[in-house]
Amino acid sequence: MTQTATALMQRAIDAAVLGVEADPNPRVGCVLTDAGGEVVGVGHHRGAGTPHAEVDALQQAGGAARGGTAWVTLEPCDHTGRTGPCSVALLDAGVARVRYAVPEPWSEAAGGSARLAAAGVDVAVGPLREEAETVNRTWLHARRTGRPFVTWKSASTLDGRSAAADGSSRWVTGEPARADVHALRARCGAVLVGTGTALADDPALTVRDGSGAPSARQPLRVVVGTRRLPADARLHDGTAETLVVPTHDPAAALDAVHATGVHHVLLEGGPTLAAAFLRAGLVDEVVAYVAPALLGGGSPTVGDLGGTSIEDALRLETTDVTVLGGDVRITARPLGRS
Repeated sequence: MTQTATALMQRAIDAAVLGVEADPNPRVGCVLTDAGGEVVGVGHHRGAGTPHAEVDALQQAGGAARGGTAWVTLEPCDHTGRTGPCSVALLDAGVARVRYAVPEPWSEAAGGSARLAAAGVDVAVGPLREEAETVNRTWLHARRTGRPFVTWKSASTLDGRSAAADGSSRWVTGEPARADVHALRARCGAVLVGTGTALADDPALTVRDGSGAPSARQPLRVVVGTRRLPADARLHDGTAETLVVPTHDPAAALDAVHATGVHHVLLEGGPTLAAAFLRAGLVDEVVAYVAPALLGGGSPTVGDLGGTSIEDALRLETTDVTVLGGDVRITARPLGRS
């Protein structure tokens, strides 16, 4: 029984979600139907250097792809990198029609639809573009803006304190919230702090599983600032790669991270660094873990943002509220951001 165009593209999106969110490449899914409209292959991209979604699906379909249709979440690439162009693979397989949800935003990889159309393939934009874009929101942001998507993560008491007056901060939130932070780190390509946090807390900035052991895949650890870290700092322990960016300019720091291929940065720095990124307009999302506790003093969650009246407040739009044990996770974005 054949399926509708929307159902086929949704199946491709479901396949794309199986990819690695933190990978430098986008998450892409592909469904192949034969000439009669029956599904003969469902593929997804598993990370840089592995077959792209179209090739994965073609390998499953074999000769059944000839005369069929490819339903792809992202326009087939026309780029030779660690793997060949998907446009050529589709042509070689004899696919007659291609429907894709999101146009390729990267100029170096664009042109796949044009090559296919020039060869006589029926190419058109398919349904569910918004849903397909959501799967790759940070990757698309990086391609369109030239800088990584930045999520600022904070953990604070109900009165906005990230640490007590004596500097102690372990632990502001409970175990469920801390486990959620590790899941958030795992979805990001880099975790960024300032030298102040690195020197004061000696953090590992790694992703750990339920047993406390480091996960196999780790984000890039980024330290911003001009002070040197001691040789025995945990950020030098070899558990994950560490990039030191000797600058106080948030934009320059993001340029350095962008050059590594990372498209999603988790900002975990202290109040000074957080304020610098917010004042520069370089925070795209806020994930705030709030504990139902009061300190009445100590370090604020964020430093001076330059406002002097309530009208100067940086307003956010709440997109999600979730209870984690005894704590609350609030996800929000600055107004005007998508």
